[in-house]
Amino acid sequence: MAGVSRLQRAGAQVDELGLDGLLVTTPSNIRYLTGFTGSTGYVLVGADGTATAVTDRRYEERIADELTDADVRIRIAPGAGRRELTELLASGSLGVEAANVSWAEVQQLTEMLGSERVRSTTGVIEGLREHKDELEVDIIRRAAAIADRAFGAVIANMVPGTSELDIAYAFESAVREAGGDGIAYDTIVASGPNASRPHHATGRRGIEQGDLVIVDAGAMVDGYRSDMSRTFVIGEPTDQQQVMLDAVLEAQIAGVAAVTPGAKAAEVDAACRASLETAGLEEFFTHGTGHGVGLDIHEAPAVRPNATATLAAGHVITVEPGVYLPGVGGVRWEDTVVVTAAGAETLTLTPKQPRIDY
Repeated sequence: MAGVSRLQRAGAQVDELGLDGLLVTTPSNIRYLTGFTGSTGYVLVGADGTATAVTDRRYEERIADELTDADVRIRIAPGAGRRELTELLASGSLGVEAANVSWAEVQQLTEMLGSERVRSTTGVIEGLREHKDELEVDIIRRAAAIADRAFGAVIANMVPGTSELDIAYAFESAVREAGGDGIAYDTIVASGPNASRPHHATGRRGIEQGDLVIVDAGAMVDGYRSDMSRTFVIGEPTDQQQVMLDAVLEAQIAGVAAVTPGAKAAEVDAACRASLETAGLEEFFTHGTGHGVGLDIHEAPAVRPNATATLAAGHVITVEPGVYLPGVGGVRWEDTVVVTAAGAETLTLTPKQPRIDY
C-alpha cells in the first residue's frame, strides 16, 4: 500500500540526514505518512522506515480505524505528551520540524533529551509530498471537478445586490451538495474596488452593475484540495476592463503553455510576466504566478521569479497571473495544473467567460 512506500522513503530521508528519528508534528505530514486525521498527536519516524503514531484517548478509535499499516505502531498517551519520546527514542538524535515546533516545545525536548540530541529539520516530508502519485492526482482531479460544478451556483447568484458573502456561501453549499468534504480554503469573493486586493477578505458589499468580480475558490476531497479563480464582469465591460480581462487571460495561457517536465518553475512565472509586459500591465501583477497544491493549499513547489524548482511529472501547481488597479478593480485567472510526462493537464475546467448579463 502507499503508506509503506511513503514511510520507507521518509525513513531513507531520516537516515540520510544522520538522524535516528524524526518527530513529525505537521498535521498534513502526519496524514500523508499514516492516514491519521486527528488534530492531536505526532508520528516518530525511524531511520528504518518504521513509525510510531502517538495520540490521546479522544482519538483512540479513529486512529485504530485510519492506521492499517503494520509498520505504524499506535500508542495512546495522556495529552499525547512528548514525554513518550524518552521511551520511544531512548538514545540517538531526533529531528524536529522547525516550521511547526514552538520555541517552548524545543526547550521541553532539549530538557528531556539533551540539547545535543535535538536537531532542526526543514521540508523533509514536504519534499516527499511534492511529487504526487496517480492516486493523489486522481483525488485532486475529483476535487477540481466538484469545484467546477459548484461554480454554477456562483454564476447563478452573480446579480446586482447579492453580497460577496452570499456568493461565497452559495459556492460552499454547492461543494457539499456535489460530494465534496468541504472548501479547500476560505473562499475569496472580491467585487468592484475590492477586486484590486489579491487576498481580499470576503465581506458584505453587494455587487453592482459594471463591477469586476474575482471569485477564488476550491473544493476538498479526502484532504486534497483544488484551487481556481475566475473573474466576472457584471454587464458590458468598459474598454479598460476588457483590456485587463484579455491581457491576463493571454498571460495565463502563456503560463500554462510553459508548464512542461524539465521546465524551471521560474520560467512559468516569467512567461506570464512577459505577456503582461507586452500589454503594459506587468507592474500591476503583484504576486507570484503560483504554488503547489495538495494536502495544503500552498505547498512546494513555488512558482515565482526566484523559484528554484524544476518541474517534473507529478507536480501539481497553480498558474494564476493577475492585474490589480486601485480604484478600478482586478482580474485573475487561475487553474490547477498537473505536470505530466507529455506536458500538462489542466484540472479546473470552468469556462473563462467573464460577462454576466441578468
